[in-house]
Amino acid sequence: MHNSMKVKINNLQGNVRLVLSGELKTDDCIKTGKEIDAGLASVGKICSLVVDASELNYISSSGLRILLGLAKRFKDFRIVDTAPDIYRILEVTGFTKIMHVERAMRQMSVEGCEEIGRGGVGVVYRIDDDTIIKVFREGASTDELNTEVTMAKEAFVLGMPTAISFDVVRVGSQFGLVYELLRAETLSKLLRREPHRMDELARKYAALFHQLHSIEVPKNSIIQSAKAQMENAVRHIGLYFDDASIDLLLQMVSCIPDTNRLLHCDLQSKNAMMQGDELMLIDMGEVGFGHPVIDLGNSYSSMVSLLGDYETIIGLPQELSSEFWMRMIGYYFEGEPADLVAHRLEQIKAVSAIRNFSWLALSDSFPDDVVRMCQDAFAERVLNKKDHLLEVCATLSDWTL
Repeated sequence: MHNSMKVKINNLQGNVRLVLSGELKTDDCIKTGKEIDAGLASVGKICSLVVDASELNYISSSGLRILLGLAKRFKDFRIVDTAPDIYRILEVTGFTKIMHVERAMRQMSVEGCEEIGRGGVGVVYRIDDDTIIKVFREGASTDELNTEVTMAKEAFVLGMPTAISFDVVRVGSQFGLVYELLRAETLSKLLRREPHRMDELARKYAALFHQLHSIEVPKNSIIQSAKAQMENAVRHIGLYFDDASIDLLLQMVSCIPDTNRLLHCDLQSKNAMMQGDELMLIDMGEVGFGHPVIDLGNSYSSMVSLLGDYETIIGLPQELSSEFWMRMIGYYFEGEPADLVAHRLEQIKAVSAIRNFSWLALSDSFPDDVVRMCQDAFAERVLNKKDHLLEVCATLSDWTL
């Protein structure tokens, strides 16, 4: 009997991907089921099982029973890249309610599109007047995309001004997130084109920080602690720095007060887009809650003290960007005594020194020369200023909200 199905099994350290190709007809199900069982038995211990249904064109009721049996056998079970016709069958039969099923993603191309932002996680492109897309780095998982979408929706509900129309797509072999922003442009591009508006835009930028930092994240929110994320990032870069250096950074992090304010955690000028008269936020993968000094320190690290190809990453000449950020922080602390503002700025700079290096945790695939650049800069920016940084961080407890 001819089996119209093809079965392929890929195993990566117990994370198994089962690819089903063709038509899973009733007459083929006994043979196909045995082939699947034999293939899975040869793998050994299975931590998770993903059924790739991108090439599955038809499924019978007997085929559905095979999927149901797999779902019962494996706790971490998913069906992904499901074509519309197959998804409708799974939906009508109630399978989508009892197991995790993901629709197939549409394909998009960024060929010829304007690049408007680049970071450790991916690249943002302008598709047309109304649409932008963030393309995640090669190797990023759907879990990373889903985390960003979930965080963005939660932050929007709490009051963060962000684009709310998301579509998860494929761009070649990579994943992308589509944002719909009507004729919006990045703060970097706007400031570069109209530098005479610096004062007006700095006020808006400061007001955006204030808007976020006035929002208290409730205890039952799914939004995670930015301080805990920072600690995890520091531990992660132990791949590149010795134990004494990591302990020093962790000591600095531990000084940051625990609070519950909403933070973007990467609010640099390419992640803020002007739509009409309102600044909207994109790139929501690091959203968290905590003390505003984390948000401001991370922003200073990008806008003023960035390590790397400054103009490519930020989209502005460093001198212009630094002046813009300093004007913004003046408005953020408007009305406060000059000596207090100077003190707060020293605290922000100290926290920014952590971000200067912890951002390496965003990916394990940065080029060796980027890692070496950070390692070389660590002595100058942190080790040679160790006593001063610790002294300043110890004062963070005086920054009450």
